[in-house]
Amino acid sequence: MSQLQSFENFLTQRRIVASKNISFFSRWIQQCYAYTGHPLDYQLTDEEAGLFLGSLEKRCQEWQIKQADEAIRLYRYYQTSGKQQLIKKTISLDEQWKCAADEMVRMLRLKQRALRTEESYMQWLRSFYRNAKGIAPENLDSEHAKSFLSHLSVDRRVAASTQNQALNALLFFYRHVLGKDLGDLSSVVRARKKHRIPTVLTRDEVFRLFDQMNGIPKLMAQLTYGCGLRLMECLRLRIQNIDLEQCCLTVKSGKGDKDRLTVLPRGLVESLNAHIKEIRVLYEEDRENKINGVYLPNALERKYPNAGKEWIWQWVFPSGTLSVDPKSRTVRRHHVNQSYLSRHVKQAAERAELTKRVTVHTLRHSFATHLVEKGYDIRTVQELLGHASVQTTMIYTHVAKTNRLGVNSPFDS
Repeated sequence: MSQLQSFENFLTQRRIVASKNISFFSRWIQQCYAYTGHPLDYQLTDEEAGLFLGSLEKRCQEWQIKQADEAIRLYRYYQTSGKQQLIKKTISLDEQWKCAADEMVRMLRLKQRALRTEESYMQWLRSFYRNAKGIAPENLDSEHAKSFLSHLSVDRRVAASTQNQALNALLFFYRHVLGKDLGDLSSVVRARKKHRIPTVLTRDEVFRLFDQMNGIPKLMAQLTYGCGLRLMECLRLRIQNIDLEQCCLTVKSGKGDKDRLTVLPRGLVESLNAHIKEIRVLYEEDRENKINGVYLPNALERKYPNAGKEWIWQWVFPSGTLSVDPKSRTVRRHHVNQSYLSRHVKQAAERAELTKRVTVHTLRHSFATHLVEKGYDIRTVQELLGHASVQTTMIYTHVAKTNRLGVNSPFDS
């Protein structure tokens, strides 16, 4: 069997990519090795892979370059550990599970899952390990997973979204690590999905909240409300995402890895401009001290090694201290921690004596509700929020002041 046929079998067995795309992945490997002039058993360096991907820019579309990059990453993984037996029967049970956990991490990073997804999936794998009670990973079948999912609903009484998260983690583990299928899940006891009405602040309450904040946390909270951002979308803003002249803001790789445009309040342009001038000083200091560039998504860091040091890629809200990248172990400047804004919003709500449970996401709910109250089309609101379905956006029509209940109490008449 040839090297490429073995690679294709590996992709098929692990179900890493769709079967219809396997032949394309094989062709990218052929083109890459023809370009570099190395035999197929040679282990490519990052620089060589980057040169090949760079050569595709003039003749290929962006999605093709991403596919080629994924093919190279999977082939390199296949060369180093993909051909090795995952779990050896000669080692202890705990070591077998450790091997499985390590493989899970490798596969999550090969599939370029977000760090928070990786942390969440690994937490569910640990819970599943404790529930399995001495069963080796290679002996697991679909009934073990179904039993665990039912246990979450019946005994732990978790929310439907929590159970779905656990299901996604187990699906990934079974498919990409064990090479097994969970099959029919109709016998699983599913948690009941509850319909919650979002907490919304009035305009007066929003500005009472802002009055109790100052500095960078206030600017972040104002952006979250004024643009309808999620917490992580606010934290991950980069300089190039903000257009102060046209008063618009680009959200890159939001929920579902989707990009969108949203409105930027004109009232924040002056404050943002002053803030950007301040962080430019921090950026210049990092360049003088030869600090590594900021984190770049996907394969950009390999294709453009110095792009992370360019001004346009810098975080709008950088951390005041350097930190270690948990994946690459590189010391660099990251954006502020998510607890930073959450903590300041909660404290401000207490000082403002608001009688509602206020979180950062409450500001996003308020943004959407206030737009509906002003009469904006629901499709427009959907696009600004980045919802995949208009049904998700429709919930704000039920909490808008002009359509709260639509009836008068008989007491008032």
